[in-house]
Amino acid sequence: MSDSVKAILVTGGNGQLGTELQRCAWPQGYEIVAIDVADLDLTDTAAIAAKVAERPWAAVINGAAYTAVDKAESNLVTAWAVNAMAPAAFGEACAKAKIPLVQVSTDYVFAGDKAGAWEVTDPVAPLGVYGASKLGGELAVRTSGARHVIVRTAWVVSAHGNNFVKTMLRVGAERDTLTVVDDQRGSPTSAADLARALMAITQRLIEDDAAPTGTFHFSNAGNTSWAGFAAEIFRQAAERGGVTAKVTPITTDQYPTPARRPANSLLSHDAIGAAYGIAPRPWQDALSDILDELIGATKA
Repeated sequence: MSDSVKAILVTGGNGQLGTELQRCAWPQGYEIVAIDVADLDLTDTAAIAAKVAERPWAAVINGAAYTAVDKAESNLVTAWAVNAMAPAAFGEACAKAKIPLVQVSTDYVFAGDKAGAWEVTDPVAPLGVYGASKLGGELAVRTSGARHVIVRTAWVVSAHGNNFVKTMLRVGAERDTLTVVDDQRGSPTSAADLARALMAITQRLIEDDAAPTGTFHFSNAGNTSWAGFAAEIFRQAAERGGVTAKVTPITTDQYPTPARRPANSLLSHDAIGAAYGIAPRPWQDALSDILDELIGATKA
């Protein structure tokens, strides 16, 4: 390996975001080293420190997380180990190595009780273990001394892994009518679009010591509910000759889960636009690309 290669350590390599970060068109001279749970136990802080010290990384993108929101309610220790203590270990190790850390976080740090989009400066008040543990990771990174960017996102979907788009297509093939929650609002996020945003941020952090640091939000643009999202998935799928189903809206109370969800997950893009010039495209356009990959391009 040439000394001029900028190697970036990416965690959660097999996940939606990790997959898309590896598919990104990184500039020449960059090397993405994506690892997953088989390569590094994120509950082992000493192993994290050793991994960061293993070679002269240019940056770390910590996209791995304990994301089983409902299971987290009964797996408190594991959720906090992966979502809070692992970022703490990465922060400490990155500070020691004098390299930037990009930490991915979530809309679940908010209570979801605001009318408009959440600003990066709004007060946090997580409703459950997942959001609280992710907030713990944010606090750990902020106080680690590492140059860092924290990017909160929401409703991540892609053509890979387990996500809402793939679930709707699977269940829609089995049933004519589906009930979907209609009183939780947000904006879906393409893992590919998020990856491109993180690529731009990471590259800037590596090449510009004065690059903006702190906390930012990224999701696709627009505002919908889960039921509205489902209806658009089936509308676009039908255009491609794929499955379709009728969506019956229900309330959160009609679909009880162990963990409470934020009623409003809309994230403001003002901060990321001002600092990095990133302007997300509409979620419907991002969904179209995902369905192109899953089903095929729109039929004439």
